[in-house]
Amino acid sequence: MKDDIITVSHLSKRFGEHVVLKDIDFTVHPGEVLSIIGSSGSGKSTLLRCINFLETPTKGEIFFHDKQIVGKNISQYRAKVGMVFQSFNLFNNKTVLENCMWAQMKVLKRKKDVAEKKAMMYLEKVGMDQYRNAKPRQLSGGQKQRVAIARAMAMDPEVLLFDEPTSALDPEMVGEVLNVMKDLAASGLTMLVVTHEMAFAKDVSHRVVFMDQGVIVESNKPEIIFTNPDNPRTREFLSRFLD
Repeated sequence: MKDDIITVSHLSKRFGEHVVLKDIDFTVHPGEVLSIIGSSGSGKSTLLRCINFLETPTKGEIFFHDKQIVGKNISQYRAKVGMVFQSFNLFNNKTVLENCMWAQMKVLKRKKDVAEKKAMMYLEKVGMDQYRNAKPRQLSGGQKQRVAIARAMAMDPEVLLFDEPTSALDPEMVGEVLNVMKDLAASGLTMLVVTHEMAFAKDVSHRVVFMDQGVIVESNKPEIIFTNPDNPRTREFLSRFLD
């Protein structure tokens, strides 16, 4: 466990009688880009939400740098393990710049000028600095998602979770968000990405996890998952994308 940044041990999640995750075990290494793929309803997003404690696991444990995460200090943990949502989750009544400053000041207790400098640095990196005074309603979906990424990065996270970050975008906007994510991956940021973008999973990931019906069916390097997967269910799922 010592070299792992996140360890998930025997994680299960149920909603009433419906079991969504069943005895999940996996680790994430520093600097790794791990893509989680699978059909809708396979438990991918619920797993990510449990890791970020937006959902409380029914059973199991989550460790961050070898320390178990429980109900206390969740806001501090989330500052280190950030999340980018498919629906952006921006504050509609705040400007782009204010969206990227608020959590820094609220959670990290940064002074306004420090938070603004950090926010502008990441807005510039994602190509959104010229929109700093715009409100979210004035932006396209791709622009909103780039702001959401800048907001998450401004917290200086050690890990960034992406929950299908391109699924709510028009096709022509997907590329601009994926390019930002590729740049983040190249910078060495640890990333967990739930995605339907198979090209991203194949070309950018260090490891790909295939989930089905609430369990991890297979986990391996992308060149193996996409050319010679072990499990018939993995082959069946990927046949749609690779034929």
